[in-house]
Amino acid sequence: MPGMLHITVVFSTVLNHFIMSKQNYKNHARYYAPHHFIFLPLTGFMLVWGLVNAYKSEDKRIEWLLFSLLSFCILYLALMLRQHYALGNQNRIVRLEFRLRYFELYGKSSSDVESKLSFGQIAALRFADDKEFKELLEQTLQHNLTGDAIKQRIKNWQADHMRV
Repeated sequence: MPGMLHITVVFSTVLNHFIMSKQNYKNHARYYAPHHFIFLPLTGFMLVWGLVNAYKSEDKRIEWLLFSLLSFCILYLALMLRQHYALGNQNRIVRLEFRLRYFELYGKSSSDVESKLSFGQIAALRFADDKEFKELLEQTLQHNLTGDAIKQRIKNWQADHMRV
């Protein structure tokens, strides 16, 4: 149903916009309603339902255990593949954004600096405005701040409503 999928995507986008209109450290997690609130709970329910029926039904125990195993495999694959593809692509984009921003602020390549930072540090720095970016970058290089520590030090949070 392409129409229903479109409505669900639009609803999810609008819901995320209103819920996260003022993004900060405490609310920067993002959810995709069809996946997080429909597909995953339904698949989890199928897994539990299969296990309960396998326990209750002696004559069809094998069938219910196979149903449960299949439900578990679908749930596991959905979680792992979604994460793998989306995060792999997003990580590349975050690194490219860091390189562009560094070049815009310093007028030179970020290669030397980037090699000293973990991905978590680079990802955390993207929430800082330009002034804080420079300050936090220096602090991170001097004191090896964690990504979480960088995020907690940001005073002027720059929201990212487009990430996966």
